[in-house]
Amino acid sequence: MPQTAADYVRIYRKLTAEMREEWGSEREVKIALLSSFTIQPLSEILTVKCLIDGIKPDIYTAPYNQYTQEILDRNSSLYAFKPDIIVLFIDLRTLLGDYYFLPYQLNNTARKTLIFEKLDQLTNLVGILNQNCSAKVMVHNFEMPSFSPLGILESKQEFGIVEAVQLLNQHLRKVWKDNDQVLLFDYQNWCSYYGQHSLCDPKYYYLGDVKLSFEYMPMLCDAYLGYLKPLLGILVKCIVLDLDNTLWGGVLGEDGLEGIRLGPTAEGRPYWEFQKFFLALYQRGIILALNSKNNAAEVKQVLAQHPYMLLREEHFAAERINWLDKAENLRSLAQELNIGLDSMVFIDDDPLNREIVKGSLPEVTVVDLPEDPALYLTTVQQLNIWNVLQFTAEDQQKGQMYTAQRQRKEMLESSASVEDYLSGLGMTAKIHPANTFTIPRIAQMTLKTNQFNLTTRRYEEGQIRAMAASNRYLIAGVQVIDKFGDNGITGLVMVEKGDQRWRIDNFLLSCRVIGRKIEDVMLAYVWEQARQAGVSIIEGEFIPTAKNIPSQDFYVSHGFRHVRTEAQRQIWEFDMRHDFPYPDFIQVIMG
Repeated sequence: MPQTAADYVRIYRKLTAEMREEWGSEREVKIALLSSFTIQPLSEILTVKCLIDGIKPDIYTAPYNQYTQEILDRNSSLYAFKPDIIVLFIDLRTLLGDYYFLPYQLNNTARKTLIFEKLDQLTNLVGILNQNCSAKVMVHNFEMPSFSPLGILESKQEFGIVEAVQLLNQHLRKVWKDNDQVLLFDYQNWCSYYGQHSLCDPKYYYLGDVKLSFEYMPMLCDAYLGYLKPLLGILVKCIVLDLDNTLWGGVLGEDGLEGIRLGPTAEGRPYWEFQKFFLALYQRGIILALNSKNNAAEVKQVLAQHPYMLLREEHFAAERINWLDKAENLRSLAQELNIGLDSMVFIDDDPLNREIVKGSLPEVTVVDLPEDPALYLTTVQQLNIWNVLQFTAEDQQKGQMYTAQRQRKEMLESSASVEDYLSGLGMTAKIHPANTFTIPRIAQMTLKTNQFNLTTRRYEEGQIRAMAASNRYLIAGVQVIDKFGDNGITGLVMVEKGDQRWRIDNFLLSCRVIGRKIEDVMLAYVWEQARQAGVSIIEGEFIPTAKNIPSQDFYVSHGFRHVRTEAQRQIWEFDMRHDFPYPDFIQVIMG
């Protein structure tokens, strides 16, 4: 793996079109970089970083310090490029000009006026971007000044330069808090983490206006990937955890319940706080699973009885506590949870187990833990894989939902037939139109769902909001409730409406409800609405990917006729002269 900026640049220069195709995937993204200073070779480093992570990037770098012109000119190369995400990186020296060095040439009132003028200029530029294109805009906030001419008296000023920049950052956070098209990159926090004084090499700054040292550009690209991944639907759904020397210190089979190291002691605290990290992610909607070579009865005793065990049995959606190969256990867990291997993260202290999983299951993200458990927490905190673009009510209940899923599985195994099982669930499907409350979850599903997803088209909240506000689309989410609990909104249908023909643009199901005929409810709802509108044909599309194989036979098994294939896009039609009823064992309620 490349380590330095020079390593990444060398790889970039050797890249061929064939190598880009081999490294990348169907996940493509167009990135525009707008900066107030020289940022080469940031685009080269970001390209290689993306390819390593299975993303095909196309990157446009605006001319030096031309961000304002690029944004204001609707015929600029920026808009012709049609980016998916725009990075706006303006440094504080450029923003403040001479006042960066001479802030006290202005009185308190004038300094405050200057700050709000700069705030207005920046928000206006971003507002123009929002109007002129649909791209996400990632805006850097500003690093704190590292020097004040007033020295220790800076904190005594009524409106000093440090307070002024703090106020600017605070207002940037407020002004875009409810704008889902704008993401704020906390550059001040990033600078604090790496050490602000080391980030700029004065020699290169004076030679070429390079205000970020080359050696830190790979780290900045890592941070950018933390934004790109959720934008592309690359999300962690499940963290699979080892136990011995991972969630506690020691080996349970040798040390016993009382001998393992866990809790508020020097040896136990690293594991205790490590568990707190995963508990917080569980509460945010990432499911947890166990993969440990241990005796199940002893593990269950620790989960139930150890006073400092934070992760209890109810926190784990599935468990593989046995002496089998951990890679095979991961395959089994993915199958049980009905999720892709590429949405799983494996955490184990044993380098041999990690290498086996890397070799057998390259799709799984394997975290290389350091030998010292004191470094476990910072290692996982630094990863760029945990970000999401939405946090919904369904996420908060995800752990309980998977507990209920285990109960459904037990009921299925004891049922005489699948039909008896489905009837016995007592299912209710609530169909909710797209509105303020449901759109965040609807957008999240388009980004996260891969297996039962007929087109894998990804939409942001703003796009769905605009579509729902028009009369051209029928958009609905389906909430599924049964005797074991509420699954939340787990189905989505988006239909483009025409006079005589409706086209299904997006049709998807969460893995939690696949096989329970919720797809039939959704299709019956579309048929019902189309019949009321006097439609003759419902058109469906299937765009195959490596992951949506489970849904490839959906249209043929539901009475659609294949009419043609256009560049991998299959077109199917349903004749409205045929009926399509709701399943009789599911109660349907219009929300």
